[in-house]
Amino acid sequence: MPHAVPPLRLGHHLQLLEGSREFFPALVAAIDAARTEVLLETYIFDFTGSGAEVAYALERAGRRGVMVRLIVDGVGTPQLPAFWRDRFDQATVQWVVYSPVGALGLLWPGQWRRLHRKLCVVDDAIGFCGGINILDDFHDPNHGALTSPRFDFSLRVEGPLVHEIRATIVRQWSRIEAVGQLRRARWSGAFELLRTATGRVPARPAPAGEGHANVRAALLLRDNLRRRAIIERAYLRAIGRAREEIIIANAYFVPGGRMRRALVGAARRGVRVCLLLQGRYEYFMQYYASRPVFGALLRAGVEIHEYAPSFLHAKVAVIDGHWATVGSSNLDPLSLLLAREANVVVEDRGFAARLRERLVAAMRNEGQRMDAAAYERRPPLQRMKERLALVVMRALLAIQGKKYL
Repeated sequence: MPHAVPPLRLGHHLQLLEGSREFFPALVAAIDAARTEVLLETYIFDFTGSGAEVAYALERAGRRGVMVRLIVDGVGTPQLPAFWRDRFDQATVQWVVYSPVGALGLLWPGQWRRLHRKLCVVDDAIGFCGGINILDDFHDPNHGALTSPRFDFSLRVEGPLVHEIRATIVRQWSRIEAVGQLRRARWSGAFELLRTATGRVPARPAPAGEGHANVRAALLLRDNLRRRAIIERAYLRAIGRAREEIIIANAYFVPGGRMRRALVGAARRGVRVCLLLQGRYEYFMQYYASRPVFGALLRAGVEIHEYAPSFLHAKVAVIDGHWATVGSSNLDPLSLLLAREANVVVEDRGFAARLRERLVAAMRNEGQRMDAAAYERRPPLQRMKERLALVVMRALLAIQGKKYL
């Protein structure tokens, strides 16, 4: 039976972090203060620029006896540089790769289910969740140096959600180790690890100061088993209840039929609906496949703002000034149907106001609002690219047995 959206729990203190310039210092400070354990899970770990500062912090923690475990994705981070492999090994920093790409690469459909989460827990007391990879704001692995910083968010959390984030990373680590033992035919150890990975992680005593704030929050984890639609369901519920305003910032926005109908319905009942999307080309399929759905949204009165100074990588939303989400999940088929994702949903006017302020400023000062008439007049070559991208995406989903668009 699919999981329902979990209830929001009281007792959290949250700090909104924009870009690696705010996220990395907070992350490094937490790692440098760690006494027993650092668990980090990321899609991309790039050691260029400020990304190396996080790596050095992990190394320092390992050298002073803290248990450090790092999980990276096999597509986002195919391998660690030899320099850092040696340093991590010498510092007893443990690291594993989730689903390494085999000889066929991404030609094998089973490799399309990726680990896209960005999570960290330090001493079961401080947690991080968001959309920011360990990747310098001014560097892109495919495009090189950037003149303006990447636009993205994470959050720092203290409170009950920290233990949930820790349990998530511990289960993932155990599954990866179990798969490795099965491949080496160490059956007994693998079965024990799998049993541990599917069980509950024992609760730890609450850290001092936990519950000093009354922010309500919940951790949403999307997987390919029982939690397949949990993040999309949370969005749809919040959109359906909206009465005044919906602001969504999303890197790869290719919504399915239910999401499109929800946004159109909200706009038609008088809700102001604003989308902040990528205006700068990053990946052909995700960029152009989103374009064909804009017509129905624009005709319903949805505002679409394209962010152009740099790559928009955010996966956040604010609804009616009190509901917000920050996480790793895009509103596209790759995130909502295939990838392991993690979002935090927040019910708090103060937190929502801080996020809304930044999104409104980005739309006003760094975005360009799409004109409905100009959209209808877009040239034939662009329309052809859009149709091609949408056909390719639908074909890839069909190979996976999915129908979403």
